[in-house]
Amino acid sequence: MSQFWKAWQRRKETLQSQSLNLHADKSMESVSDLILSEDVSENVSLIREELGKCDDLVIRRFQNKDNKDCAIFFLDGMVDRNIISDFIIRYTTTTDVTYEGPATNELEGTDSLRQVIRNILSGTAVLLVDGNSQAYLNNTRGWDRRSVEEPQTESVVRGPRDGFCETLCVNSALIRFRLKDPNLRVRHMVVGQRTQTDIYVMYIEGLAHQPIVEEIMSRIEKINVDAILESGYIEQMIQDRRWSPFPQIQNTERPDKVVANLLEGKVGILVDGTPFGLIAPAVFSQFYQSPEDYYERFYIATLIRFIRVISISIALLLPSLYIAFSSFHPEMIPSRLVIAMAAGRSTVPFPSLVEALFMELAIEILREASVRLPGPIGPTIGIVGALVVGEAAVSAGLVSPVMVIIVAVTTIGSFASPSYSAAIAIRMLRFPVMLLAGMFGLYGIMLFLIVILVHLSSLKSFGVPYMSPLSPLNLLGMRDLFVRVPHHLMKTRPSMFHVHDKVRMREEDKP
Repeated sequence: MSQFWKAWQRRKETLQSQSLNLHADKSMESVSDLILSEDVSENVSLIREELGKCDDLVIRRFQNKDNKDCAIFFLDGMVDRNIISDFIIRYTTTTDVTYEGPATNELEGTDSLRQVIRNILSGTAVLLVDGNSQAYLNNTRGWDRRSVEEPQTESVVRGPRDGFCETLCVNSALIRFRLKDPNLRVRHMVVGQRTQTDIYVMYIEGLAHQPIVEEIMSRIEKINVDAILESGYIEQMIQDRRWSPFPQIQNTERPDKVVANLLEGKVGILVDGTPFGLIAPAVFSQFYQSPEDYYERFYIATLIRFIRVISISIALLLPSLYIAFSSFHPEMIPSRLVIAMAAGRSTVPFPSLVEALFMELAIEILREASVRLPGPIGPTIGIVGALVVGEAAVSAGLVSPVMVIIVAVTTIGSFASPSYSAAIAIRMLRFPVMLLAGMFGLYGIMLFLIVILVHLSSLKSFGVPYMSPLSPLNLLGMRDLFVRVPHHLMKTRPSMFHVHDKVRMREEDKP
């Protein structure tokens, strides 16, 4: 009885991932859309042919209590064999397999070969009984999976320590654990003709703007590709402006972050096989905010946000300002500092632009190498490599000491961004602004900033202006932009997402 209860619980958790929709049928065009026959031997041969006689396909033949031939199919390594032996086979040999029996919540029936093949490939055990054209689908998924651990890319000092893993049903349960709202909707989709990747689209009915939800689901349905191996595939295929360096959909490993955005009327997208969920629509400001901003007191969060803004500005503009001042506008630098910089550059044979490009490129190479190296070695190589390269470059007269300081501060500033994808955009844009500063000085920097601001103002994420609430200007929305006001003053949700229930704190609920 305990085995039956365990299997029933697993079936309940993954009921939606077992269900097959029209999109799933379209994604398996290579599989014959045939109806199973009542002959078990004929069905066994048909299924083996469709799966190419794979060696990891296990077929167990036995007889039920009425001495009818039965066959059960599953893929080795993807199922829990104890459930198959102790529950399915034992139950079949002693009881009639019927939808009205005690296994109602554990069995689904189908006579479609296409659905049978997809369920076998998804880790389901398929039972066939002679004289019956129905195949019984049993949830027996039991492959090894990574447990819930602390997120690797979004660590916080104060906040929950659990993060998404690679199993879709576990990730959705982490959200359900925090959001016990009956209006939370989970829509199941399947994308990828060969990978048949399960996707959950999650939103709160009554908060999320329905046209945005429908647009997101429509774009996902239009994806026609062989494989979806990570949520980054979905992100790149459904965003509005694919050539923009700025991310228009946010990715995260943190379930609390997804829940917070769902409560603002946004949509969450979970993809099977990856610990990164997606949040859409997204605006520019949310990439530089952290869940920790709401767990700390408001003045601490405000200070941290100002530090992030300064750090991002340094990461983008500091090398360019050095190039512009030293090459075009030395009169704007204090006299003593000019003398010190000139003394440091006296042995450097290159202009400041070449000097900055050389150091920035060296730092980017070291940063990428430290990421790709094994865990214990990576940080050591990054620190030692930067010290050795910087000291050697100064000793050889290739760069000035001031440039080493500027590059170091710039690199540290780029680490202050909570979002890796947003930090990558800043790192990438640093090089063109350096080139413009080397050619036109401060005028080049201003030209670059104008172009970037115009581009950001033109971006939209599923119809939501990317620069909201700055453009168009929304004074109420700016309560949670640079300054995070106390919670009791944020009584309404952001209006740019067109939420239906705008009030998040009623007057009687205010402390």
